[in-house]
Amino acid sequence: MIQVLVKELNGFLNSFIAYIVISVFLTGIGLLMWVFPDTSVLEYGYADMETLFSLGPYVFMFLIPAITMRMFAEEKKSGTIELLLTKPLTDWQIILGKYFSGWLLVCLAIFPTLIYYWSVYQLGDPVGNIDTAGVIGSYIGLILLGGLFTAIGMLSSLFTSNQIVSFIIAVFLSFIFYSGFQSLAAINVWGDWSPILEEFGVLYHYNALSKGLIDTRDVVYFGSITAFMLVLTKLILGSRKW
Repeated sequence: MIQVLVKELNGFLNSFIAYIVISVFLTGIGLLMWVFPDTSVLEYGYADMETLFSLGPYVFMFLIPAITMRMFAEEKKSGTIELLLTKPLTDWQIILGKYFSGWLLVCLAIFPTLIYYWSVYQLGDPVGNIDTAGVIGSYIGLILLGGLFTAIGMLSSLFTSNQIVSFIIAVFLSFIFYSGFQSLAAINVWGDWSPILEEFGVLYHYNALSKGLIDTRDVVYFGSITAFMLVLTKLILGSRKW
């Protein structure tokens, strides 16, 4: 697994994908947090990082598929996937190596935003007047969400040899899992079932973590959906029918 992880990371770094993704994410979030009047922390009048944690997932919906779209699609198109599968590696070693390389890149993109927390912390009146527990919970939620989107993107990459098609599928599935269930629950036809339906969506559990209360049910939810995506990837890869 380590060999695959290192190979994928080198591939990202050598193709400038890592630099582009991290730069776009930090620039976009930085502009939203500090420059654009409608979302700027400086316009709120109170120390808050809501902009990062509410808009970050939507930025991830496009950036993470850009990372994962090449994982299997490029190897299928170039024919190197056959060579990879003949090496003394199990399917799980291949899948987990690729998955953790993508997730690590996402975490590297999130890490520099800690300077935003420090800035908001210093801007508080008094200094430190910020909901640190909520920020920690939100960061955990954002990291777990990045892991889920990475698993979705990798699965999408296995469906096709076309990276653009893989990107579109990953964006669509990420959006459906993130806010689709909440939008569906908002339709006034479910009655008492609406709250239950909403709990199936990622947004419900992501918002729960953002309150600063790390409930194991929310963590288990993210872990379960991510594991489900990885198992689907294993089944498709194992069938060799792609």
